[in-house]
Amino acid sequence: MPQYELDRFLTLEKTVWQALVTGDRDADRRMLEDGFLGVYAAGFSDKAGHVGQLDAGPTVAEYALSDARLLLLAEGVVLLAYRARFRRIGREVPEVMYVSSVWRETGQGWRNIFSQDTAAELSG
Repeated sequence: MPQYELDRFLTLEKTVWQALVTGDRDADRRMLEDGFLGVYAAGFSDKAGHVGQLDAGPTVAEYALSDARLLLLAEGVVLLAYRARFRRIGREVPEVMYVSSVWRETGQGWRNIFSQDTAAELSG
């Protein structure tokens, strides 16, 4: 029976974020399931697109995750939702978004199969 502890899934999610900070394509590829689907403001992305964003190196300078919640969808499938504050490489102003990330247990461990970003409304 798998363990469904919030910290465990935050650690998995941070592995993906850290890959964006270090430009580690292999770590990013390893954490995503082959059928990965991303839903972003710019459109849809598959695993190749997500990993491909690192072709030119790191994309994120720094990040912090907060307000995390975990929802069990089915045995071996969880949704991690959280608030991300991050700053892209080459930009001074940080961005904030809410992320929903679905993780599924596979024979190789937990893999991210779906992620959707929603830009946060920033108040003055």
